[in-house]
Amino acid sequence: MSREKVSKRQERREKMQRQQRRQRLIIIGVITLVAALLVFAVIWPQLRPVGEIITVTPATLPNADGLSLGDENAPVVIQIFEDFQCPACQRFTESTEPLIIENLVATGQARYEFHHYPFLDGDGVGAIGESDQAANASMCANEQDKFWEMHSILFANWNGENQGAFSNRRLQAMAESLALDMDAFNSCFSANQYEEEIQADFELGQQMGVSGTPTVFVNGQRVGQPRQVPSYQEIADAVTALVPAE
Repeated sequence: MSREKVSKRQERREKMQRQQRRQRLIIIGVITLVAALLVFAVIWPQLRPVGEIITVTPATLPNADGLSLGDENAPVVIQIFEDFQCPACQRFTESTEPLIIENLVATGQARYEFHHYPFLDGDGVGAIGESDQAANASMCANEQDKFWEMHSILFANWNGENQGAFSNRRLQAMAESLALDMDAFNSCFSANQYEEEIQADFELGQQMGVSGTPTVFVNGQRVGQPRQVPSYQEIADAVTALVPAE
């Protein structure tokens, strides 16, 4: 075999080796970049500033009992299904709910029950997003008899769907602003302790025909049209129609 042929073969071998080394370096670089992005995605939510937490003056809560308000023997039960990320729920909570509590619940005509319907995460079945975590936080606050206070502060601090308003750190800051026992809250929150109860509420809503939030039922009958938020007057009329005449 001539020296020229050996030289060309050696040259091809060295060229192939250089190409293989280059490909390995590219693959290692891509893997390193992807790993760095994944680490950043995990760490960044923990590094982002919590930002301002809007506090809320506690309202008068007649006969508060967990996720319910009012006389347990009231002739009418008002059920509301909500997602804490829902803008229509926020407006309902700020404008309509106080009228319901003052005029229908505090007067003994109706009992008011909150039900979770977290559907705005958009992350697929089984994923945990801001709607689920807000519900989780509210149930952990309920362990310390502060569900309605957390309910109010959640809606007061909403600023858009899946925009970080209900990041874990902000939810924990909201709990701290309510002077909760943070060791107990964090233990409950990190364990997602009430996942089954929240899921049960969601499934109940599906069985009752909930297709959006807020949805209101009076003694099991939907008030208003599907996908429309009922007015206070519609709810009051439904309750009055069922309250026994004196």
